[in-house]
Amino acid sequence: MALEAITLDTGTNPDRAVIWLHGLGASGHDFEPVVDKLDLPGDMQVRFIFPHAPVRAVTLNDGAWMPAWYDLYGLGKDDPEDTEGLEQSKTELDALVEQLAQSGIPPRRVVLAGFSQGGALGLYTGLSCGQRLAGVLALSCYLPLRQVFPDYAAMADRSLPIFVAHGSYDEMISIDAAKFTCERLEQQGFSVTLQTYPCDHTVCQEEIADIREWLLQCWQ
Repeated sequence: MALEAITLDTGTNPDRAVIWLHGLGASGHDFEPVVDKLDLPGDMQVRFIFPHAPVRAVTLNDGAWMPAWYDLYGLGKDDPEDTEGLEQSKTELDALVEQLAQSGIPPRRVVLAGFSQGGALGLYTGLSCGQRLAGVLALSCYLPLRQVFPDYAAMADRSLPIFVAHGSYDEMISIDAAKFTCERLEQQGFSVTLQTYPCDHTVCQEEIADIREWLLQCWQ
């Protein structure tokens, strides 16, 4: 089943795209305002896609039903993870990247961005999809399926730009998760940019400015 999504184009003939994944319990509307805040050059035609996660029961939240890319059992490093749910959502994102390719925007012009749970899914998809994307933007998240990370990232292009951003005061997902993510990625030969910001589990204006510059470099 195709993901429902909000699509915003900054021009009549977009030649690059950003797929931006929201966090647990949110929706595609959550990051719609980022399009204006990024203030990209007027001649840059970008398709922004903000998918909505399916509604499912989330174990971490006492089985409450909410938008979630996959089930969560806990946020500790030793908690089990929903491999099947991650793979299902990855498959749907792969299909979205293929749809973009058919519309004239190749994978190398597509940035996969995500916040929190969406960021974890973005990392997993970008590293395991088998195609070289323009970049992966991982905001306030963690590396999923860390135990098998070398396996699912084995065929990933090591030149893939990866930007990891995290709030220093994040009490939901510790800054240690971002540091661990970068360490593991670098151990596997990836080039990673890590930026921290004086905020909690959110995206601040300084971060938006850095994301803008990083996007421009990805699309050079």
